[in-house]
Amino acid sequence: MNIKNLKYVAAAMLLGVSMTSCDDFLDRPVEDNYNTENYYTDDNSCIAGVNYLYNSPWYDFQRGFIKIGEVMSGNMYWGSSPYMNFSVNGTDQDLVNMSYSLWAEIGHCNTVYNSIKGASASESVKNQCMGECLAWKAMAYFFLVRSFGDVPIVHDNSVNLAAGDYNSLHKVQKADVYEYIMMTLEKAMELLPKTKSTTGRIDYYCAEGLYAKVALTAAGVSGSLDNSLLQKASTASLDVINNSGRKLLENYSDIFRGSNNASDESLFAWRWTVGSKWTSQNTLQSDLMPEGFDEFGDCWGGWGGPSADLQDAFGYDVTENPKNRLDVDARRKATMMGPGDVYDYFWRDKDLGNGKKGFDVLKFYFDKEYNPAATSSFQGPCGVQNVKHAYGDNADHEAECGISAARMAYALATHILRLADVYLVHAEAEVLQGKTTSATALAAYNAVRSRSVPSSVDKTQLSFDDVWKERRLELAGEGDRWYDFVRRSYYDVNACIAELSSQRRNAIFNCSEVYKKYFESDGATWDPTEISYDESTPIPNVTANSFNLPYPTEDVALNPNLGSNAEAIHVDVRTEYTY
Repeated sequence: MNIKNLKYVAAAMLLGVSMTSCDDFLDRPVEDNYNTENYYTDDNSCIAGVNYLYNSPWYDFQRGFIKIGEVMSGNMYWGSSPYMNFSVNGTDQDLVNMSYSLWAEIGHCNTVYNSIKGASASESVKNQCMGECLAWKAMAYFFLVRSFGDVPIVHDNSVNLAAGDYNSLHKVQKADVYEYIMMTLEKAMELLPKTKSTTGRIDYYCAEGLYAKVALTAAGVSGSLDNSLLQKASTASLDVINNSGRKLLENYSDIFRGSNNASDESLFAWRWTVGSKWTSQNTLQSDLMPEGFDEFGDCWGGWGGPSADLQDAFGYDVTENPKNRLDVDARRKATMMGPGDVYDYFWRDKDLGNGKKGFDVLKFYFDKEYNPAATSSFQGPCGVQNVKHAYGDNADHEAECGISAARMAYALATHILRLADVYLVHAEAEVLQGKTTSATALAAYNAVRSRSVPSSVDKTQLSFDDVWKERRLELAGEGDRWYDFVRRSYYDVNACIAELSSQRRNAIFNCSEVYKKYFESDGATWDPTEISYDESTPIPNVTANSFNLPYPTEDVALNPNLGSNAEAIHVDVRTEYTY
């Protein structure tokens, strides 16, 4: 952690909080009018003071979150990106921004937590707000340790600023960092209410869901699986399933609509808004959707998209005539869009010409009456486009979020821990303990799968591969898949290398020409013989070192203790740190 990071931390100690509604998760704090000494005076100010931890400090993590979670994992194709071939170095701007964003969140969480401790507010609200601070701090550290491996621990900004040791902090061993995260979440759960939140705020069971996933990940960090940690993951996840009062949404695609920003399914999410303060807004549609997808001229993501390998996982084949395609898994269409797909929740103000309204993929590209900006060329490099993280056009945003979107500014929440994830954490924790016929694991797995695959027959025995694949299909596009590989690499790195090395990570050629002929013939002509997979681009070189990203070069230059050759230290975190 270098001086540039500490600028975020120092700023956090000086910033006040903008006077906004306590329910709106609004903006980055302002530097005038209030400071941490005189702001936290009542319940409302404490709640408002925590709101921005749900959005602004995370803003610069958005792009890296997709490139690491989806591109590196082989779920998404992104052209010549170094995340495609594991060649990311310490000067990569997305990597730099991601690192600084995570440290910023930690710095702000520490400061707000310490400030609220002394607030003249009710104990219940103070506890709730301090618990939220600690839960978000734990989430930031969870991303850090899974991305970079051994990382420093900054428990209290003021201690490091007073000591002046922020450019000489040592990396701490991963196992100790995981222990620190779990200790932080234990304190958060002690503070947070068990009453289910209906507004998107973190409650006890949200934090416990994260605790389960952290314990599952930490279980393999020594190189072999620790059954005591697996059991902690199993117990915590089952408690969330049974006692949180939350249920899986009936319709999978509904999870990702703005009207469900704070649904039962969403345990942790970045809660964005459209306001005057830059960094409080979601911008992922710009990076992921094709030009002209909304009316603000802010979409440029059509040249990336779901990979050939992810299509294979869903049983989707771009050479198959769209008229003959049978989607047995509802998650496919909610994750990737291709020829023949029509969506009633995108472009709901656009006439499809058949008495219905909505978004038709082929009309979007090839019908100028439907879309005056149609380019007559399909952009998706693998024959499909993204779906998740998209809100549609402004009519869709207003209908779902109740407010207008703006250029690179929308209020669609980004879910980073969902209830279905916790169900699958439970299944995985049980299976890894050899409990392949566990009734609770089977119930959790079958509930997730049957929601999206109604024709599926309930499993009576589970394998690790069952859960491994189900996680991919359930969470594809949500920035999580690479971290599944990281978790598994701790104790089974060769299996991870083998899978990543065998993926179809390259482009699929000539889809646009085939789609255009099909559309112009009104579905009469489908000749997929022109479509071909890029066999010439070599398989990326995946090694055991691929599962740790490099620190930003600037960080290492200012603090050699972060260098790849520097030894990480052991810290007894439960003795060294207290809350």
